Amino acid sequence: MGRGSTSRSAGAFRAPLLAVLTAVLTVAGCAADGSRAARAPSSSADSPSPQVTSDVDLCASIVTHWSHEVLDGRGYGDYQSMGMSGGQYDILREVVDAARAARRQGERDIGTLMERQAREGCVAWYRSGGPGEGPWR
Repeated sequence: MGRGSTSRSAGAFRAPLLAVLTAVLTVAGCAADGSRAARAPSSSADSPSPQVTSDVDLCASIVTHWSHEVLDGRGYGDYQSMGMSGGQYDILREVVDAARAARRQGERDIGTLMERQAREGCVAWYRSGGPGEGPWR
């Protein structure tokens, strides 16, 4: 078998293979671009902005939650194990004390009372500086 035999050289396969790969990648690239464009929102007005929880709202939520737990006898550990600061725990104790007094007097809607007092306590706490202010800064 000499130079003119029936075996093909590597160069003979290379050209058709490159053509097929180019065609496949071109088609795949177009499909990927089209599918990406179809998933993208048409304008920024179509997607809602993420909501940011204020410090007061977060404080009121935590204090209200744990106030219910403590009032119902399900509170556990100390304020740190509840994920609270010392200031939030002070508010919680005031809220629970008021809720217990209201319960003794026959008040029915203790939950609303607790939520209101937790919010008022957190608003006052953040108005006076909140965490990170004062001697422990």
